[in-house]
Amino acid sequence: MEAVLQSKGFLSLPINPKNRFLNPSHGVKHRFFSPNPKIVGGFSLTNNGLHKLNSFTLKAKNFDQKDKNLFLCKAEEAAAATGGGGGDGGAVFDESETEKAKLLGVEVTTLKKIIPLGMMFFCILFNYTILRDTKDVLVVTARGSSAEIIPFLKTWVNLPMAIGFMLMYTKLANVLSKQALFYSVIVPFIAFFGAFGFVLYPLSNYIHPEAFADHLLNILGPRFLGPLAIMRIWSFCLFYVMAELWGSVVVSVLFWGLANQITTVDEAKRFYPLFGLGANVALVFSGRTVKYFSNLRKTLGPGVDGWAVSLKAMMSIVVGMGLVICFLYWWVNNYVPLPARSKKKKEKPKMGTMESLKFLMSSRYIRDLATLVVAYGISINLVEVTWKSKLKAQFPSPNEYSSFMGDFSTATGIVTFTMMLVSQFIFDKYGWGVAAKITPSILLTTGVGFFSLILFGDPLAPVIGKLGLTPLLAAVYVGALQNIFSKSAKYSLFDPCKEMAYIPLDEDTKVKGKAAIDVVCNPLGKSGGALIQQFMILTFGSLANSTPYLGGVLLVIVLAWLSAAKSLDTQFTALRREEELEKEMERAGSVKNEDRNGSVESIITEASDSSTSPSESSNSA
Repeated sequence: MEAVLQSKGFLSLPINPKNRFLNPSHGVKHRFFSPNPKIVGGFSLTNNGLHKLNSFTLKAKNFDQKDKNLFLCKAEEAAAATGGGGGDGGAVFDESETEKAKLLGVEVTTLKKIIPLGMMFFCILFNYTILRDTKDVLVVTARGSSAEIIPFLKTWVNLPMAIGFMLMYTKLANVLSKQALFYSVIVPFIAFFGAFGFVLYPLSNYIHPEAFADHLLNILGPRFLGPLAIMRIWSFCLFYVMAELWGSVVVSVLFWGLANQITTVDEAKRFYPLFGLGANVALVFSGRTVKYFSNLRKTLGPGVDGWAVSLKAMMSIVVGMGLVICFLYWWVNNYVPLPARSKKKKEKPKMGTMESLKFLMSSRYIRDLATLVVAYGISINLVEVTWKSKLKAQFPSPNEYSSFMGDFSTATGIVTFTMMLVSQFIFDKYGWGVAAKITPSILLTTGVGFFSLILFGDPLAPVIGKLGLTPLLAAVYVGALQNIFSKSAKYSLFDPCKEMAYIPLDEDTKVKGKAAIDVVCNPLGKSGGALIQQFMILTFGSLANSTPYLGGVLLVIVLAWLSAAKSLDTQFTALRREEELEKEMERAGSVKNEDRNGSVESIITEASDSSTSPSESSNSA
């Protein structure tokens, strides 16, 4: 008994343990509003500790009496070495250390991360929906502009500013802390949107070179309406670019960078999908907000610029939400502990544009995957810009245009939320191949209907008139449905399919292929459609004259997309079967090794028993 008590030091806490081991459990308020806790060393009965203790006990039971004496001697020796055995080293544990506090089945420490992250994501996407709807209203409905400005704006203004921003961001990341970098990036966005609503837009009639733009348009002709409109409404174009950058910088770089920094892999698997659902809830609420403020014009007196009033109200909300985002970021950095990370980092291969192109061309699997990414970017761009030109013709007033876009955003959020819930059933029931073909099929079906209404609107007018619609309004509604279902299918099916396609690849191809597609295919898909439209506009004089040819280009691209999806499905299925076969072979090999090891162990045990039995008999004598 004395030996057992002395061996207690082997399983005891360190001498003079930290106070947190002996304090009573803290309340929920203290857990949420206490500063970042320091990691306390020492042995504690966590899951890992209990596992080691249990395995230790099981091994002790298998020893005979002689082995037990040896075990106790070793335990005493370990106790002496660690200074255990004193009264201080008693195994006194707080219940909060053996079982972490939970709220609604989730650990409180996890909720301290997920709740503020979810609120940040909601605010960021709430703002993004308002900004995205407003930017289209500004550049499409402005005097002397139209939807034809969008392809030129994306290529010659948005892309250079995005590249310039990322170069600046990289430089700042080398000299600023993470917190300072976050505030240095997001505060200029907030300040600009506030200044635009209350300063730049009210002064737009004075700072826009309307007369000079009209003079150049008379000289160059109407086919240069789009490029000249960039100069004519430069402040609106600046708003357009800043709104685009909010989506790529604040969402992709700032938010997901923070989320990946403070969450573990297990937490990400559990809660990241919920962020996607929350994003669509933000779409619904922000769409209703845009709708409400766009209809304020009806309650204002004559002579009042209703769009200016609506813009001030919406930019005030954007600024308020931005300040909430800054507060949540401050709270997370002060009250949420960082998870332990492995110091060993995996080096990601850096591939230039030419190296990326060579790698794309060398692998059929990667070529097909690249085709999917490029085809989506071009297809959605071709239809969306044409649809917005018809939208302006139907709703020329900024308030009417903005009100319709509010309804559009709400419908997109509802449909995408539903599609995300249904997507799991589609993957389970029909597999990767069917899921990958749904997005191009939707684009093809709705695209044919949309371009048919534009090209054959006059012959179809009597039939459409029976439904109480004009050909133009019918084209607007069909184009809206096309955009809603295409984007919802993209978020719920296309993106998961694309990421799943990397899984069965070997590590080298997986990493290099993703790097190549990020470098080449994403920019090519986004700018490819804009370049095609620019060529069509400059060749045929206007977007309306280019519509038949844009429809033909869309058909060719979607058919190539479907062909690539079919080819990729065959390769993906083969790789999955090969992977499963390898796992079965490894499993079978491990079973054989266990049987072989078991037989060897039994032989050794029998030999040891036979060798120790004579000594035991002599000792007993």
